[in-house]
Amino acid sequence: MSPHRDRLRGLEQRVGVLLEALPYIREFAGDTIVIKYGGAAMVAPELKASFARDVALLKLVGMNPVVVHGGGPDISRYSERLGLEVRFVEGLRVTDAATMELAKMVLVGKVNKEIVAQLNVAGVRAVGLAGEDGGLIRATHAEHAADLGFVGRVESVDPHVLERLGDFVPVVASVGVDDEGQSYNINADTVAGSLAGALGARKVIFLTDVEGIRRDAGDPRSIVSECRLVELEDMVSSGAVSGGMLPKLAAVRDALAHGVGAAHVVDGRVAHSALMEVFTEDGVGTKITA
Repeated sequence: MSPHRDRLRGLEQRVGVLLEALPYIREFAGDTIVIKYGGAAMVAPELKASFARDVALLKLVGMNPVVVHGGGPDISRYSERLGLEVRFVEGLRVTDAATMELAKMVLVGKVNKEIVAQLNVAGVRAVGLAGEDGGLIRATHAEHAADLGFVGRVESVDPHVLERLGDFVPVVASVGVDDEGQSYNINADTVAGSLAGALGARKVIFLTDVEGIRRDAGDPRSIVSECRLVELEDMVSSGAVSGGMLPKLAAVRDALAHGVGAAHVVDGRVAHSALMEVFTEDGVGTKITA
């Protein structure tokens, strides 16, 4: 085959990708999509760049992406550097006053601003926010968290400040605040689910370090492409879904209960996985509906 024909075939394939995406772009135009950003996608430089470009594309084709992030590895690294004890109870970070102060500095002052800068470089304007900004996330002590310090749960969300941002992409750190001004470290999955519900989002996407939800925890070939929430609950009962997936399930449950159209668990270790999940028929992760 001649180089010219090879080039034409390559161009045809690219056009085919765009045409496959077209009906989804049309369908989701104007809709809000909340993306929980975490795992390897927040660590590997090439994945950081591809994530920023993905969010920029969503915004530029008429959607309203909202990014929610944590930053556990950074908090642990700076804690060790400053001589603060890093301790977890049942997967939750013990957050005393000193650790909470550090967590807020890292999440709001470092990680959040890095994500904003990446999005700006990718071609869209972004704004960083935390719970106290505009009364966005009202928090209180997490249930059964007496020994965990300032680990919180979402008490309420006031999305007014996000709805006023218009052309900007909001980037929300998973820090909430109570009526007295005390800050709390909150699981980022939980924040994403609550924000999605409060905003009436069309979708909430959880970028994580697994391919999706497996029907058989030990079999990577058993990825579930799409399921109803009740089927997912059955998988929890059978033990197929456990461990770190449980906070995501709680966030999925909360989002769907508040009218979010669908939740997606997507492998953030794969470049452009969020776009492939949104803009293709088969997707690359697990889609959950009510």
